Amino acid sequence: MERLSLNQITTDNWNMREAVEGCARASIPWIALWRHKVQQAGLAESKRYVRDAGLRVSSLCRGGMFPAATKSERQARIDDNRRAVEEAAELGTDVLVLVCGPAPDRNIDDARKMVEEGIEQLVPYAVSCGVRLGIEPLHPMYAAERSVINTLSQASDIAERYAANQVGVVVDVFHVWWDPDLYRQIARANGRILGFHVSDWIVPTPDLLMGRGMMGDGVIDIRRIRKAVDSAGYTGPIEVEIFNRSIWDAPGDEVLALMKERYTQHV
Repeated sequence: MERLSLNQITTDNWNMREAVEGCARASIPWIALWRHKVQQAGLAESKRYVRDAGLRVSSLCRGGMFPAATKSERQARIDDNRRAVEEAAELGTDVLVLVCGPAPDRNIDDARKMVEEGIEQLVPYAVSCGVRLGIEPLHPMYAAERSVINTLSQASDIAERYAANQVGVVVDVFHVWWDPDLYRQIARANGRILGFHVSDWIVPTPDLLMGRGMMGDGVIDIRRIRKAVDSAGYTGPIEVEIFNRSIWDAPGDEVLALMKERYTQHV
Protein backbone atom coordinates (compact mmCIF):
# COMPACT_ATOMS: atom_id res chain seq x y z
CA MET A 1 0.00 0.00 0.00
CA GLU A 2 3.02 2.29 0.08
CA ARG A 3 2.14 3.66 -3.39
CA LEU A 4 -1.60 4.11 -2.85
CA SER A 5 -2.93 7.66 -3.12
CA LEU A 6 -6.45 8.96 -2.64
CA ASN A 7 -7.26 11.39 -5.40
CA GLN A 8 -9.42 13.85 -3.51
CA ILE A 9 -12.20 13.82 -6.12
CA THR A 10 -13.00 10.18 -5.21
CA THR A 11 -14.41 11.40 -1.88
CA ASP A 12 -15.80 14.65 -3.23
CA ASN A 13 -18.32 15.05 -0.40
CA TRP A 14 -15.44 15.28 2.09
CA ASN A 15 -13.79 18.62 2.71
CA MET A 16 -10.02 18.93 2.94
CA ARG A 17 -9.76 18.10 6.62
CA GLU A 18 -12.12 15.12 6.34
CA ALA A 19 -10.19 13.69 3.37
CA VAL A 20 -6.83 14.04 5.08
CA GLU A 21 -8.06 12.55 8.35
CA GLY A 22 -9.77 9.73 6.42
CA CYS A 23 -6.50 8.83 4.74
CA ALA A 24 -4.73 8.83 8.09
CA ARG A 25 -7.35 6.50 9.61
CA ALA A 26 -7.08 4.16 6.63
CA SER A 27 -3.26 4.23 6.58
CA ILE A 28 -3.21 5.59 3.02
CA PRO A 29 0.13 7.42 2.73
CA TRP A 30 -0.57 9.73 -0.21
CA ILE A 31 -3.26 12.21 -1.22
CA ALA A 32 -3.75 14.05 -4.53
CA LEU A 33 -5.28 17.47 -4.03
CA TRP A 34 -7.67 19.52 -6.18
CA ARG A 35 -7.32 23.26 -6.35
CA HIS A 36 -10.96 24.06 -5.58
CA LYS A 37 -10.70 21.99 -2.40
CA VAL A 38 -7.49 23.78 -1.46
CA GLN A 39 -9.16 27.13 -2.04
CA GLN A 40 -12.12 26.17 0.12
CA ALA A 41 -9.88 25.24 3.04
CA GLY A 42 -7.18 27.82 2.39
CA LEU A 43 -3.68 27.09 1.17
CA ALA A 44 -1.98 27.38 4.56
CA GLU A 45 -4.62 25.27 6.30
CA SER A 46 -4.48 22.61 3.59
CA LYS A 47 -0.74 22.39 3.96
CA ARG A 48 -1.06 22.12 7.73
CA TYR A 49 -3.70 19.37 7.56
CA VAL A 50 -1.51 17.28 5.28
CA ARG A 51 1.61 17.84 7.36
CA ASP A 52 -0.09 17.10 10.69
CA ALA A 53 -1.53 13.85 9.30
CA GLY A 54 1.87 12.71 8.07
CA LEU A 55 0.69 12.42 4.46
CA ARG A 56 2.49 13.21 1.23
CA VAL A 57 0.90 15.02 -1.72
CA SER A 58 1.19 13.02 -4.95
CA SER A 59 -0.03 15.81 -7.26
CA LEU A 60 -2.14 18.92 -7.59
CA CYS A 61 -4.98 19.03 -10.09
CA ARG A 62 -5.38 20.97 -12.15
CA GLY A 63 -3.54 23.35 -14.37
CA GLY A 64 -4.10 23.67 -18.09
CA MET A 65 -7.24 24.92 -19.85
CA PHE A 66 -4.97 26.93 -22.15
CA PRO A 67 -7.12 27.60 -25.26
CA ALA A 68 -9.27 30.75 -25.25
CA ALA A 69 -10.88 33.02 -27.82
CA THR A 70 -8.76 36.12 -27.16
CA LYS A 71 -5.16 36.91 -26.35
CA SER A 72 -6.15 38.48 -23.03
CA GLU A 73 -8.12 35.38 -22.03
CA ARG A 74 -5.18 33.16 -22.92
CA GLN A 75 -2.89 35.32 -20.80
CA ALA A 76 -5.34 35.06 -17.90
CA ARG A 77 -5.11 31.27 -18.20
CA ILE A 78 -1.31 31.45 -18.08
CA ASP A 79 -1.50 33.65 -15.00
CA ASP A 80 -3.79 31.13 -13.31
CA ASN A 81 -1.42 28.31 -14.21
CA ARG A 82 1.42 30.23 -12.60
CA ARG A 83 -0.66 30.39 -9.43
CA ALA A 84 -1.27 26.66 -9.69
CA VAL A 85 2.48 26.06 -9.92
CA GLU A 86 3.00 28.16 -6.79
CA GLU A 87 0.28 26.22 -4.95
CA ALA A 88 1.81 22.87 -5.91
CA ALA A 89 5.21 23.96 -4.63
CA GLU A 90 3.74 25.27 -1.39
CA LEU A 91 1.79 22.05 -0.81
CA GLY A 92 4.92 19.95 -1.22
CA THR A 93 4.28 18.23 -4.53
CA ASP A 94 6.42 18.58 -7.63
CA VAL A 95 3.66 17.46 -10.04
CA LEU A 96 1.01 19.77 -11.49
CA VAL A 97 -1.49 17.81 -13.60
CA LEU A 98 -2.49 19.58 -16.81
CA VAL A 99 -5.99 19.10 -18.22
CA CYS A 100 -5.23 21.03 -21.36
CA GLY A 101 -8.62 22.46 -22.35
CA PRO A 102 -11.07 22.43 -25.29
CA ALA A 103 -11.23 24.61 -28.38
CA PRO A 104 -13.06 27.93 -27.95
CA ASP A 105 -14.56 27.41 -31.42
CA ARG A 106 -14.59 24.67 -34.05
CA ASN A 107 -10.86 24.90 -34.81
CA ILE A 108 -9.33 22.00 -32.90
CA ASP A 109 -5.96 22.37 -34.65
CA ASP A 110 -5.58 25.96 -33.44
CA ALA A 111 -6.62 24.88 -29.94
CA ARG A 112 -3.84 22.30 -29.89
CA LYS A 113 -1.37 25.01 -30.90
CA MET A 114 -2.64 27.13 -28.00
CA VAL A 115 -1.96 24.22 -25.65
CA GLU A 116 1.58 23.91 -26.97
CA GLU A 117 2.15 27.67 -26.64
CA GLY A 118 0.67 27.73 -23.14
CA ILE A 119 2.95 24.96 -21.93
CA GLU A 120 5.94 26.68 -23.55
CA GLN A 121 5.16 29.86 -21.61
CA LEU A 122 4.62 28.00 -18.34
CA VAL A 123 7.69 25.75 -18.32
CA PRO A 124 10.32 28.30 -17.24
CA TYR A 125 8.27 29.40 -14.25
CA ALA A 126 7.47 25.82 -13.25
CA VAL A 127 11.16 24.93 -13.44
CA SER A 128 12.03 27.90 -11.23
CA CYS A 129 9.54 26.62 -8.64
CA GLY A 130 10.72 22.99 -8.81
CA VAL A 131 7.42 21.78 -10.28
CA ARG A 132 7.05 19.36 -13.17
CA LEU A 133 4.15 19.61 -15.61
CA GLY A 134 2.25 16.38 -16.22
CA ILE A 135 0.22 16.41 -19.43
CA GLU A 136 -2.80 14.15 -18.96
CA PRO A 137 -4.45 13.00 -22.19
CA LEU A 138 -8.21 12.69 -21.83
CA HIS A 139 -10.50 10.23 -23.61
CA PRO A 140 -11.63 11.55 -27.02
CA MET A 141 -15.21 11.91 -25.75
CA TYR A 142 -13.94 14.93 -23.77
CA ALA A 143 -12.33 16.70 -26.75
CA ALA A 144 -15.17 19.21 -27.09
CA GLU A 145 -15.37 20.31 -23.47
CA ARG A 146 -12.25 19.34 -21.48
CA SER A 147 -9.16 18.63 -23.55
CA VAL A 148 -7.97 18.52 -27.13
CA ILE A 149 -5.04 16.31 -26.04
CA ASN A 150 -6.60 12.88 -26.34
CA THR A 151 -3.87 10.29 -26.77
CA LEU A 152 -0.69 9.44 -24.96
CA SER A 153 1.13 9.95 -28.27
CA GLN A 154 -0.05 13.57 -28.47
CA ALA A 155 0.99 14.18 -24.88
CA SER A 156 4.45 12.72 -25.48
CA ASP A 157 4.89 14.74 -28.67
CA ILE A 158 4.66 17.88 -26.53
CA ALA A 159 6.53 16.58 -23.49
CA GLU A 160 9.53 15.45 -25.53
CA ARG A 161 10.30 19.06 -26.46
CA TYR A 162 11.49 19.54 -22.89
CA ALA A 163 13.76 17.83 -20.41
CA ALA A 164 12.27 14.81 -18.66
CA ASN A 165 12.48 16.60 -15.31
CA GLN A 166 10.42 19.51 -16.69
CA VAL A 167 7.47 18.06 -18.61
CA GLY A 168 6.05 14.54 -18.66
CA VAL A 169 2.79 12.65 -19.01
CA VAL A 170 0.13 11.34 -16.68
CA VAL A 171 -1.36 7.93 -17.52
CA ASP A 172 -5.00 7.53 -16.46
CA VAL A 173 -6.37 4.11 -17.32
CA PHE A 174 -9.90 5.47 -17.83
CA HIS A 175 -8.66 7.75 -20.59
CA VAL A 176 -6.16 5.53 -22.40
CA TRP A 177 -7.17 1.87 -22.01
CA TRP A 178 -8.89 1.78 -25.43
CA ASP A 179 -5.84 2.98 -27.41
CA PRO A 180 -4.49 0.24 -29.74
CA ASP A 181 -1.06 1.88 -29.50
CA LEU A 182 -1.15 2.14 -25.70
CA TYR A 183 1.68 -0.18 -24.71
CA ARG A 184 4.08 1.15 -27.31
CA GLN A 185 3.31 4.68 -26.15
CA ILE A 186 3.82 3.76 -22.48
CA ALA A 187 7.23 2.35 -23.38
CA ARG A 188 7.99 5.50 -25.37
CA ALA A 189 7.24 7.58 -22.25
CA ASN A 190 9.96 5.81 -20.26
CA GLY A 191 11.30 8.24 -17.69
CA ARG A 192 8.56 10.79 -18.38
CA ILE A 193 5.59 9.29 -16.56
CA LEU A 194 4.73 11.66 -13.71
CA GLY A 195 1.53 10.05 -12.49
CA PHE A 196 -0.64 6.95 -12.78
CA HIS A 197 -4.41 7.08 -12.13
CA VAL A 198 -6.73 4.11 -11.76
CA SER A 199 -10.47 3.51 -11.85
CA ASP A 200 -12.58 1.35 -14.18
CA TRP A 201 -14.75 1.60 -17.30
CA ILE A 202 -18.27 0.42 -16.50
CA VAL A 203 -20.39 -1.27 -19.19
CA PRO A 204 -22.81 0.19 -20.05
CA THR A 205 -21.25 3.53 -19.17
CA PRO A 206 -23.86 5.36 -17.08
CA ASP A 207 -22.54 8.89 -17.64
CA LEU A 208 -19.73 10.47 -19.66
CA LEU A 209 -18.29 12.33 -16.68
CA MET A 210 -19.71 10.66 -13.60
CA GLY A 211 -19.58 7.08 -14.82
CA ARG A 212 -16.22 5.79 -13.59
CA GLY A 213 -16.20 2.63 -11.54
CA MET A 214 -14.21 1.24 -8.69
CA MET A 215 -11.37 -0.98 -9.85
CA GLY A 216 -12.75 -4.40 -10.76
CA ASP A 217 -16.23 -3.15 -11.66
CA GLY A 218 -15.45 -2.69 -15.36
CA VAL A 219 -13.49 -3.93 -18.35
CA ILE A 220 -10.01 -2.38 -17.99
CA ASP A 221 -7.03 -4.68 -17.52
CA ILE A 222 -5.59 -2.36 -14.89
CA ARG A 223 -2.82 -4.65 -13.71
CA ARG A 224 -1.42 -5.10 -17.22
CA ILE A 225 -1.30 -1.33 -17.68
CA ARG A 226 0.28 -0.87 -14.24
CA LYS A 227 3.00 -3.39 -15.05
CA ALA A 228 3.72 -1.57 -18.31
CA VAL A 229 3.93 1.76 -16.49
CA ASP A 230 6.27 0.20 -13.93
CA SER A 231 8.44 -1.17 -16.72
CA ALA A 232 8.64 2.35 -18.15
CA GLY A 233 10.35 3.47 -14.97
CA TYR A 234 7.46 4.85 -12.95
CA THR A 235 7.72 3.93 -9.27
CA GLY A 236 5.66 6.77 -7.80
CA PRO A 237 2.23 6.92 -6.18
CA ILE A 238 -0.84 5.38 -7.78
CA GLU A 239 -3.90 7.60 -7.51
CA VAL A 240 -7.45 6.27 -7.32
CA GLU A 241 -9.49 8.90 -9.16
CA ILE A 242 -13.22 8.19 -9.47
CA PHE A 243 -16.03 10.49 -10.60
CA ASN A 244 -19.18 8.65 -9.54
CA ARG A 245 -22.16 10.05 -7.62
CA SER A 246 -22.97 6.79 -5.86
CA ILE A 247 -19.38 6.53 -4.60
CA TRP A 248 -19.42 10.18 -3.57
CA ASP A 249 -22.63 9.63 -1.60
CA ALA A 250 -21.33 6.54 0.23
CA PRO A 251 -19.66 6.92 3.65
CA GLY A 252 -16.09 7.98 3.01
CA ASP A 253 -14.47 5.45 5.32
CA GLU A 254 -16.32 2.65 3.52
CA VAL A 255 -15.10 3.99 0.16
CA LEU A 256 -11.51 3.97 1.36
CA ALA A 257 -11.83 0.44 2.73
CA LEU A 258 -13.22 -0.80 -0.60
CA MET A 259 -10.57 1.18 -2.47
CA LYS A 260 -7.79 -0.57 -0.56
CA GLU A 261 -9.35 -3.99 -1.14
CA ARG A 262 -9.78 -3.45 -4.89
CA TYR A 263 -6.31 -1.90 -5.16
CA THR A 264 -4.84 -5.13 -3.81
CA GLN A 265 -6.97 -7.29 -6.10
CA HIS A 266 -6.73 -5.39 -9.37
CA VAL A 267 -3.78 -2.98 -9.33
